[in-house]
Amino acid sequence: MADLILRNVDEKLIARLEEVAGLFLKSPEAYHLEILEHGLEQTRNRAFIEDLMRMPNVGDDEDFARV
Repeated sequence: MADLILRNVDEKLIARLEEVAGLFLKSPEAYHLEILEHGLEQTRNRAFIEDLMRMPNVGDDEDFARV
């Protein structure tokens, strides 16, 4: 199995990862791997139209017309 190294991670994020991992009685590494696997699984077998439909409505074409 390969190693994954993350650099420049905010210490508050690491502290939160450790906190939540502890709630699930997991190591931060195991919980991080679970989050990564879940996130990547969400992108599998999704149609492009599904991703488009998840985007919020931010306006009409006229709202973005050049003046």
